[in-house]
Amino acid sequence: MNSKATRTKRKTKEETTMAIPRIDLSMENRSELSEQVVKACEEFGIFKVVNHKVPREVILRMEEEGAEFFAKTSSEKQQASLPNPFGYGCNNIGNNGDVGDLEYLLLHTNPLFISQSSKSISNHPNKFSGAVNDYIEGAKRVACEILDLVVEGLGVQDKFALSKLIKDVQSDSVLRINHYPPNMNKIKQSTWDWDMDPCATSSSKLGNTNNAIGFGEHSDPQILTIMSSNDVAGLQATTHHGIWFTVPPDPPHFFVMVGDALQVFTNGRFTSVRHRVLTNTLKARMSMMYFGAPPLNWWITPLPEMVSSPQNPSRYKPFTWGQYKKAVYSLRLGDSRLDQFKVHHDTPY
Repeated sequence: MNSKATRTKRKTKEETTMAIPRIDLSMENRSELSEQVVKACEEFGIFKVVNHKVPREVILRMEEEGAEFFAKTSSEKQQASLPNPFGYGCNNIGNNGDVGDLEYLLLHTNPLFISQSSKSISNHPNKFSGAVNDYIEGAKRVACEILDLVVEGLGVQDKFALSKLIKDVQSDSVLRINHYPPNMNKIKQSTWDWDMDPCATSSSKLGNTNNAIGFGEHSDPQILTIMSSNDVAGLQATTHHGIWFTVPPDPPHFFVMVGDALQVFTNGRFTSVRHRVLTNTLKARMSMMYFGAPPLNWWITPLPEMVSSPQNPSRYKPFTWGQYKKAVYSLRLGDSRLDQFKVHHDTPY
């Protein structure tokens, strides 16, 4: 095989186009719907949700508020300083050296937190907090519906075993808005003072015309992610065999991603999806993620129906969500965080 053919084969192996499952929440056959959701979680770990009943206006208002915030000057955005790790940030992802070509706003979903933090984020805090709270409520409803379908499809006796965790008043769920600026190498250097903007991306400063990593490969640690975005592409995910594929944007539909906690709750039957975001466009990409999480003191352990002895014992040591968050913050973005919580049995799975 010649070198050109080898390169072509390698590219096909590493990156391809793939149609992800499409879940229609208006389907009347509940049993079939729950089976489809479980299958999508098992086979892909990511799927599109349509007919979710969240008004388009709610999503557009959240997108508009996000765009208005990120259009501010760097110094204005830096004023949105909230208790760590919340508030505005750029380039740095976590505290262990991971970087990306993005800026973001991270908020706890507690309404009181939203109300207080809006004062340092927006010139119209009531308008901002209203948009954020409406979006969070809509995304939470979708997350709960998906989780109820999951437990139904898995035959779990407690029909609200998972959704009750993110409905809990102590839920640690968060909202993150990511903004990936356009590839600034197209802008004349004379019109942009890179040194004055601490959030100017490294690839922009270097005039990089290749795909830049907006957000590196990772899985989400929470139970479930509900994501929407504008019409700019960039999201990629991997199959369970490690093949990258592009997930085209499709506003105003939601994309759902399996998180690490759901992997443990299902005792490994579901696998959290690894994904990343690439930037190489003249248009800015903005995505809004609701990360559904349990209370900090909640124990993360496989659901009883997911464990049977000796055929299928628990594959994970019990841990609280707070303990797992601490582990997540101590590791790099791309690390397999669940490895340290796995139980090693003599019988391979």
